[in-house]
Amino acid sequence: MRANYVVLLAVAAWCFLAGAVYIVWSLLDVGTVEWAGTTALLLTGVLAVFVAFFLWRSHRAQGGELPEDRLDANIDDGDPELGFFSPWSWWPIGLAASAALVFLGLAAGYWIAFVGVALFLVMIVGWVYEYYRGYFAR
Repeated sequence: MRANYVVLLAVAAWCFLAGAVYIVWSLLDVGTVEWAGTTALLLTGVLAVFVAFFLWRSHRAQGGELPEDRLDANIDDGDPELGFFSPWSWWPIGLAASAALVFLGLAAGYWIAFVGVALFLVMIVGWVYEYYRGYFAR
């Protein structure tokens, strides 16, 4: 993880340097600061610093090296449990269709968005409570 935050700090330094060069260049070329590019470069550097700080704090808090950082680690050492996912569930398909209806409603007509939101609520409740009813109830 140390390599990750060192790389991100290098990216942040490059973004800040490129932002400073961009400011000077725009001042010499146009006579004013071009704010869109300057803001984009400087905020990209700030974002890289934020992520590097988070990784640095996480590295300090865990008290050890990750399996990805060790040269003697096996592939299975970094294989976490990702959770349980239903391979036969139809609820995510309906959820995606209802989200598509919401976005279609924003583009075409608001009444379609209201139908999409209602379907979205039904689909999300059905997906969450899938294992509390019927054949697969626990």
